[in-house]
Amino acid sequence: MVTLDFRTLTVPVGIVRILELILTCISFSLVASVGNSTDSFWTWCMFTWCFCFCVTFLILFLELFSLSSKLPISWEDFTAAFAMLATLMVLAASIIYPKFYTCSSCSKQIGATVTSCLAFILYAVEVGLTRAKPGELSGFLSTVPGLLKVLEAFVACIIFICLDSHKYSSYPGLQWCVAVYSISFIFALLVIIFTICRLLSLFPAPFDKVLTACNVLAVLMYLTAVVIWPLYSFKNNPRPSSCKAGFLCPWDNLVVISFMTAFNLCAYIADTIYSCRLVFFVSRT
Repeated sequence: MVTLDFRTLTVPVGIVRILELILTCISFSLVASVGNSTDSFWTWCMFTWCFCFCVTFLILFLELFSLSSKLPISWEDFTAAFAMLATLMVLAASIIYPKFYTCSSCSKQIGATVTSCLAFILYAVEVGLTRAKPGELSGFLSTVPGLLKVLEAFVACIIFICLDSHKYSSYPGLQWCVAVYSISFIFALLVIIFTICRLLSLFPAPFDKVLTACNVLAVLMYLTAVVIWPLYSFKNNPRPSSCKAGFLCPWDNLVVISFMTAFNLCAYIADTIYSCRLVFFVSRT
């Protein structure tokens, strides 16, 4: 039987989600009113605001009608993972859109940027509200290692978007880097899917030990990628003179990949430290 639970709209996380709905709706409405564009960055920003609006609305709807508990998934893990993903996506949109589409006299574009930045702050607040507190029983994805898994998968997606197959297909070193990104991404994605779908019991070994071993392996692989990628990408390959300042050109994607590789290495190191702490210290005590 379906029952209305209005308390879900009045608790702090419910109020935050309602504000997220309003701000993401305002953002894509303002941008849509300016006009359409076939540019990939414009499409990404619009997709981000629409996607976050739709999923946030779905979460509020399911909780309001008490349907979330009837789903065959871990609801806490799903909402925590989405809050982290939305935070990262809206942050990227809040940086990309003003960089390429906002000017000093563009009032609607400026308004969309402001509301997008506010939405990012609210999603970050939601991450804080849904994150598991010390000593609290909760789903894996609401813990720090779980949130780091979402971050690692998102950064890998940015790397994949910037990759150009023509650039790395003839260099074994760059092919190894792509293999590093792919293997690490696949495992992070599997962890997220298995956690949300409550399938962790299918792992052939204790999950915490499997997670720690894979994190250590990912750190070692990313250590090689953080050296090999810039070495092969920028050797005898200065920034072309045709790349104008303030405009993104294909060469700049190499810089983005280098930065994101180093960033993901730091994320995997932090993830490994947390995992080792859970396995070798917390579990023993």
